[in-house]
Amino acid sequence: MQENIADVEKYYELITEFLVTYSFQLLGAIVLLLIGLWLAKSIANWVNGLCLRHNVDVTLANFLANMVKIIVITIVVVMTLNQVGIAITPFVAAIGAASLGAGLAFQGLLSNYAAGLTIILTRLFTIGNTIRVQGVHGVVKDIKLAHTLLENEDGEEILIPNKHIVGEIVHNSSAYRVIESEVGVAYDSDMEKAIAVVQQAIETVCQDLNREDDETSNDEHQKVATNVGIDRFDDSAIVIGYRVWVPSLSFFERKYAINKAVLDSLQQAQVQIPFPQRVVHQMPVK
Repeated sequence: MQENIADVEKYYELITEFLVTYSFQLLGAIVLLLIGLWLAKSIANWVNGLCLRHNVDVTLANFLANMVKIIVITIVVVMTLNQVGIAITPFVAAIGAASLGAGLAFQGLLSNYAAGLTIILTRLFTIGNTIRVQGVHGVVKDIKLAHTLLENEDGEEILIPNKHIVGEIVHNSSAYRVIESEVGVAYDSDMEKAIAVVQQAIETVCQDLNREDDETSNDEHQKVATNVGIDRFDDSAIVIGYRVWVPSLSFFERKYAINKAVLDSLQQAQVQIPFPQRVVHQMPVK
């Protein structure tokens, strides 16, 4: 019992001595850390607001703000350790050795981070753009250092590691995609009439759908006229091709509606859509 009491008194004396010797240093370190964290957050918010006021892309603004915050916090932590009297040299050496091992172990992850940094700094695309890469099509929903998040018309979220984007051929069409389709008409058809019918059908469908979606009429792609014309000459038909820009998140909905309207309009205008024909010659039997 007396031994236990002696141990308690010993630890009590050690704690008391430590608090008496280092209490002001600990208090100063805690205050410095709290002020540093508040300052890092404030500076990061100021940088983010400054970037947004100067019309900097939101992804780049967030990245710059986070980088500034990390730098300030790192400086504050170093100052706090010095305040307590802890030498940081051994920690720097340990961090360097750990970084080397981590770099070798996480090469794939680091390559994604490097590619993400390239995307953000070069502004290869931004949030809201429609991109096609690696056979995947969608609207950019978010850009992280490790990956890019796309969303398609079905509401599916597609996660693409950034290393599979940088260095590849990327198609960026803002917030729109182009419908490229065709229809064949008979060779004896009035081509001017057929092209006019297709043109009118597409414009009517687009106007109706735009009204339903309450879309503005000053968008750059809405100003571009629909392209309709003779695409090629097949064996049984003259092929009329048409191209029209539509919002990416309603691509298939509008494509199917436009194709149906084109078919109905041609039938109502009595423009013949021929079937493939083959002429078979039978040789007389000798």
